Amino acid sequence: MSAAGRALPCPCGTGLPLHECCGRLHDGTATAATAEQLMRSRYSAFVLGRPEYLRETWHPTTRPAALELHGDVRWTGLDVLATTGGSPLETEGTVEFRASYDVAGRPGAQHERSRFVRERGRWLYLDGVALP
Repeated sequence: MSAAGRALPCPCGTGLPLHECCGRLHDGTATAATAEQLMRSRYSAFVLGRPEYLRETWHPTTRPAALELHGDVRWTGLDVLATTGGSPLETEGTVEFRASYDVAGRPGAQHERSRFVRERGRWLYLDGVALP
C-alpha cells in the first residue's frame, strides 16, 4: 500500500488509519475480535465497495446467493448506538447502529439492530432488524 493509502482514515469512525483498522480484516491479516468490530468492518466494506468481504462474513444460513452493491449510495457516517454481548469470550452479540448515506443529493439513514454469532473463533453477521 502506498504512503498516501496508508494515511486514509478508516470509514468506520474509530479515527484509526484504514490499514490499522478495518483494512486488516478486509485483507485477511486479522479477524474481528468482537461483534462490534465485525459490524464496523462490514460498514467499511459497504463504503469501499467490497461485496466479497460482506459475503465472507455473512453466516452461511442467511447469506444471500448474490450481493450487489448500489453504486449510487454514498455512505457518509456510522454511529454505534448500543451493543449487547459480542465480546471475545462470547458466542452471540447484537449491535445497534445508524449508518448515514446520501443518494442523488438526498440524505438518509439505516437504523438497524444486527445479530452476530461466533463460530470456530470467527464472528459472522447473522441478520438484522430495521428500526424506525
